[in-house]
Amino acid sequence: MKIIEAMKKVKANKEKVTDLRQKIGSICANLAHETKLYGTETAAKVKEFLQACDDISQENVRLLCAIQKTNLATSVTIELGGKQVTKTIAEWIWRRREYAAEDYQTWSVLTDRGIKEGQAQTTTGTPFELKLERHYDPVKRDEMIAMYRAERHQIDAALEVVNATTDLM
Repeated sequence: MKIIEAMKKVKANKEKVTDLRQKIGSICANLAHETKLYGTETAAKVKEFLQACDDISQENVRLLCAIQKTNLATSVTIELGGKQVTKTIAEWIWRRREYAAEDYQTWSVLTDRGIKEGQAQTTTGTPFELKLERHYDPVKRDEMIAMYRAERHQIDAALEVVNATTDLM
């Protein structure tokens, strides 16, 4: 089974459990004079549905653990900023979820802070030049911002292929 198949199976299983819970909730009790949906087998059906939910939950845990093992053991190389970067799927997932955006935000705070160059006067009226001093390289900042802005999309594209082609462990 491929990673993507396992992920879809987990999602489908969750939907099955939701449906079974609804059935359980609607047949688990009734007034004595009401007709039971499953007749004399209603209690057995409730028990069957409960067991099915338990079995599906166990299967999802097994699949999710297999996905995690695979994600921790499978390396993927992605080109970022003109460099080949190799990380496990798990590391790429964390980059995608949080840390590419964190790094983007870090580089985005490098600005001129609204400081304007020009002429000013001292308190005594002597003119002097206002000159901006940057303590960073604006070209490097722009490169890094562009790289981090694109990183999440590059990770998504690479992991789509990997998830569709990598067998679960």
